[in-house]
Amino acid sequence: MSMVVSTLGLAEDDVRGVLEAASLAPSIHNSQPWRFALHADRIEVHFDPAKRLRATDPESRELRLSCGAALLNVRLALQELGIRPLVSLLPGRDRAGGALAVVRRGGQFTPTDESRSLLKAVESRRTNRHPFFDSEVPVGHRQHLVRAAELERSWLHVVDTREEKTRLRDLVLRAHREQLADPGVQSELTDWTGGRAESGHGVPPGSAGPTPAPQDEWALRDFSPGVPVVRPSGKDYEPDPFMVVLCSFYDGPLAELQAGQALQRVLLTATTLGLSASFMSQVVEVRRVREDLRRALGGSLFPQTVLRLGFGSPVPPTPRRPIEELILAPCVSEQGS
Repeated sequence: MSMVVSTLGLAEDDVRGVLEAASLAPSIHNSQPWRFALHADRIEVHFDPAKRLRATDPESRELRLSCGAALLNVRLALQELGIRPLVSLLPGRDRAGGALAVVRRGGQFTPTDESRSLLKAVESRRTNRHPFFDSEVPVGHRQHLVRAAELERSWLHVVDTREEKTRLRDLVLRAHREQLADPGVQSELTDWTGGRAESGHGVPPGSAGPTPAPQDEWALRDFSPGVPVVRPSGKDYEPDPFMVVLCSFYDGPLAELQAGQALQRVLLTATTLGLSASFMSQVVEVRRVREDLRRALGGSLFPQTVLRLGFGSPVPPTPRRPIEELILAPCVSEQGS
């Protein structure tokens, strides 16, 4: 029996469409750590404790970023249905089993070309771990990406000098080495790649990207342990990648939920511009290195994630959980009322 019920006055098929859009958000190792409680007057966004990566994401930072990204997709899907979403962010409630965010009907909304373009990009957005073409990202594209972050009260720092790139590359390498030496992080990487993806989670071999090689200038996470993905001759990573750091203006759970929405708006905007994106998450997952990155950025911004952007070839989608698995039973959801 379907657990999809009417909410916000929507038919079941429309509710399913909203949840399907939410489920296509990015998440660390494609863990999909979100769940939703459906009430007559609201949709609640919760996190799924079973999808926490305690070694890689000990502070649940990326978990909240992921749930924030799913929340933006909910907003876009509701806008397409003529609903202006009224969002309340509830940082800290997750520890008590409550909702991270609540979405209510805030009036009517007339879809715009931009909102429709972003919603269309939800389905085609992919994390592309393969080499990109050695083509420069136009200045106009960069401006669109910066504006996307600003619309969600965040900041996108473009790493545009050789000195900045060298410093960032060194920080990524340092964090990468720390994680390679951490058995818990490596165990989680193994658990969420390869065969685990067959159950609707994780990163399958087709989405893993080529196995890192000695000539790679940037430290790349190996998403193909045990199943090496050999790159064709001449298919090395671009020597001068376009790198950006998504930042919040303050620290803490609320900032992470806001930054997650900004992250998704940036990624969807990139998709509409024909750009591909992948994450260089190691540098923000290791707290000491993240603090050094913050100091390198001047100390007033809080780095939330690092993206590599460029023009790439199409890649297949990663698996997703069935919609019914994402819905909390009513008796549980009332805890977040």
